[in-house]
Amino acid sequence: MTPELSGAALAALEAAVPGGVRTGAADRLRLAHDASHYLLHPSAVVTPTDAEQVGALLRHSRRTGTPLTFRSGGTSLSGQAVTDRLLVDTRRHFRELTVLDDGRRVRVQPGVVLRQVNARLAPYGRKLGPDPASESACTVGGVVANNSSGMTCGTEFNTYRTLESARLVLPSGTVLDTGAPDADEWLRAAEPELHAGLLRLRDRVRGNPDSVRRVRAQYAMKNTMGYGVNAFLDHDTPAELLTRLVVGSEGTLAFVAEATLRTVPAHRHAATGLLVFADLATAMAAMPALVAAGPAAIELLDAAALRVAQTDPKADAALRGLPVSAHAALLVEWQEADPDALAARLAEARPALAELPLTGPARLTGDASARAALWHIRKGLYAAVAGARPAGTTALLEDVAVPVAALADTCAALADLFARHRYEQSVIFGHAKDGNLHFMLNERFADGAAPARYADFTEELVDLVLGRGGTLKAEHGTGRVMAPYVRRQFGAELYAVMRELKTLCDPGGVLNPGVLLADDPTVHLRHLKTVPTVEEEVDRCVECGYCEPVCPSRDLTTTPRQRIVLRREIAAARADGDLALAGELERAYDYDAVDTCAVDGMCATACPVLINTGDLVRRLRAERHGRAAQAGWRGAAHRWAATTRGMARGLDLAGALPPALPEAATRAARALLGPERVPQWRRDLPGGGTVRRPHPVDDPDAVFVPSCLGTLFAPAPGGTGVAAALLTLADRAGVRLLVPDGVAALCCGTPWSSKGLTAGYRAVRDRVPPALWAATRDGALPLVSDAASCTEGFAKLAAEAGGPPVVDAVAYAASRLLPRLTVRRRLASLALHPTCSSTRLGLDDALLGVARAVADEVVVPDGWQCCGFAGDRGLLHPELTASATRAEARAVAERSFAGYASVNRTCEIGLARATGQPYRHLLELLAEATA
Repeated sequence: MTPELSGAALAALEAAVPGGVRTGAADRLRLAHDASHYLLHPSAVVTPTDAEQVGALLRHSRRTGTPLTFRSGGTSLSGQAVTDRLLVDTRRHFRELTVLDDGRRVRVQPGVVLRQVNARLAPYGRKLGPDPASESACTVGGVVANNSSGMTCGTEFNTYRTLESARLVLPSGTVLDTGAPDADEWLRAAEPELHAGLLRLRDRVRGNPDSVRRVRAQYAMKNTMGYGVNAFLDHDTPAELLTRLVVGSEGTLAFVAEATLRTVPAHRHAATGLLVFADLATAMAAMPALVAAGPAAIELLDAAALRVAQTDPKADAALRGLPVSAHAALLVEWQEADPDALAARLAEARPALAELPLTGPARLTGDASARAALWHIRKGLYAAVAGARPAGTTALLEDVAVPVAALADTCAALADLFARHRYEQSVIFGHAKDGNLHFMLNERFADGAAPARYADFTEELVDLVLGRGGTLKAEHGTGRVMAPYVRRQFGAELYAVMRELKTLCDPGGVLNPGVLLADDPTVHLRHLKTVPTVEEEVDRCVECGYCEPVCPSRDLTTTPRQRIVLRREIAAARADGDLALAGELERAYDYDAVDTCAVDGMCATACPVLINTGDLVRRLRAERHGRAAQAGWRGAAHRWAATTRGMARGLDLAGALPPALPEAATRAARALLGPERVPQWRRDLPGGGTVRRPHPVDDPDAVFVPSCLGTLFAPAPGGTGVAAALLTLADRAGVRLLVPDGVAALCCGTPWSSKGLTAGYRAVRDRVPPALWAATRDGALPLVSDAASCTEGFAKLAAEAGGPPVVDAVAYAASRLLPRLTVRRRLASLALHPTCSSTRLGLDDALLGVARAVADEVVVPDGWQCCGFAGDRGLLHPELTASATRAEARAVAERSFAGYASVNRTCEIGLARATGQPYRHLLELLAEATA
């Protein structure tokens, strides 16, 4: 049971963090789930805004003895971000990032996603040293708390080695900037017992030869077991010691409010290849020769991992065609700063590669897309393997490290361990160069209990790894899963040092109890996650959290992962007979998960198992539509020309009235009928557009279907609209575009599919594809659409009901029109907003190609993501667009641009509303540039 907060305790908590405490079931349970196989329900979620509020919260916890746990990206795998007490959300507000010293250093807060930091550093040719596979979702807070490393950084460039200083909030509430010149003196004055205790522990470790020997041996490998006691050998002053000791401490010693890290070169030139061997033993035997050839990365994939990799859509033909039996592969990459250095390095490596006993020739590629595909497969391997697990089972990903010389023997012993404990379809992969192995198990935890085989397996695993001089945790943190074994790995003396360190920093024991050091020897066998089978669309979800950074509603209501786990929580509550809890969750779910989902599909672009949570939301929307709504929208599908004209005239009428009248009228109607039924009119909405009309031509090169968005909404001020711009561009390029008869009645179906209006969508699907097929002369001509979302919709119709090939207007302009055009006037600078649809369609290169023809400088602003306007979401729930565009708007406001562009009319409206700038379709700007 989750302990409930008393009224007095809640009041005291709210006084410490005003407006930042949530106790509703939906708020608590959606953040209860992380990527680990543990599940605890917090009693409250607290969202501080700055270090000072964290200090007040820590003082409250220390005074009242209330435990708390920090959580950011929720990608941790060992149970260090779950609790049944206070869960502190540090992702929401801690997102400041400052590049220093021309990119050689970066100062960053804990809520910033690692990939976003690297994107900011890319123009400087730099990146962060740690490069975990979860870089697209993990945050800097988690990277520091878990001493993250990854594919290429080894132990040389991990978090411990690259952290320069930190701004820490200690359990007493004291805030310490360890980068300040007087940091040590300040610490001695503010926390004299801590200062003296750190010196005492330093001398205790250094003065014990056995401790020194153990530390040196343990940290010759990647190692995230226990506290980083190697700091006592590497650093001298208490401030320096504390800076390094919080690395890998999993939020048990202090809160890292800000970290300053040294960066490393981001080598722009690389060659990557997948080397396939007959079996795992042969691959491991090849390691010494490969390591001597100096690659930056050597990643292992065993046979089971290769079989999963073959199912990845980005797998190449050679991998898909490999008849995997006992095979194993090593993904290798060489990196250099310039092409000549890379060529020289590869020339040195080729003789070694030629001697390897491979099942096929060693093929190395420098092609960016091919390399990206290989790394996509490797980085998404855990979630992809876990996504293929049997329904109702929980995925457990463990990681260990052993000396490289013991790697082959350890792999063989692991395989034997899997077989003896009947863990079928278990996979082994990892960072072979570092002796670091990851392996995954599927287990069914009935009622959160561990079966005997899992407990027995864990004990034998501990014996296996420690018997080979290894570490039980190399990268993923000790968490709960290995907390009972820290003493066995380090010995009684170093364990006692760790215990004293915890007591010195956190004498009340309120920071993340049960994690890293545990009094309970069975903590790793309790609170295990049970995964109910709930929805066909999302049952594959492993709760990894990769989807969250790309979700436009993540700072307003819920993320895709949270939508899924709340469905699981509802099912669990009903199964337990807790109908009150199920009802509370369902009532919150309507707005939090269904109404404010953009169904933009961006989650699928980040999900390793390709879950589009929008499919679930569309079905749920369909289930709640009554017969009247379905019939009305089915009728609109048959009378779409008249419907769009009527909507446009309604916008014209509203715009002609004093603004206060339509604003008040729509607010009243929304209050009466509900916001899902009535759009909110605002004075920044454009008037209605123009009716789509046929444009006949002889011997057409393509058929053009202008979007009905041009009928609904007038162009941006000073613009002609994208349809007119595209026809003008085609005429200048000598390309004939046919706009077919009856175009005013044609639609891609997105207005129906996104709202779950299945009857209307069927009507569109029955009527539109045959008309398009006829217009394109049975598919002989391509169909061009001038809104990326419509391109996606037409492509879906063509796939479902038959239809012609569909191409987006931007891609068509880039490939067919731009080479025939002369750019006469270029903008000095352009702020470009890609859309979710253009991203999913793979239009990035075409988009940038056209933009670079229009402007000397093209900037995709920091913080870019789906704007959340999502057809009608920006009208029904403008708060969604406001939240989704906040970061991008802030970046746009930092400077002025000569132009602002996107590729969808509703996105232009959303961005103009957020930034106050006149966003227009990119092709309108191209038409002006070529006039």
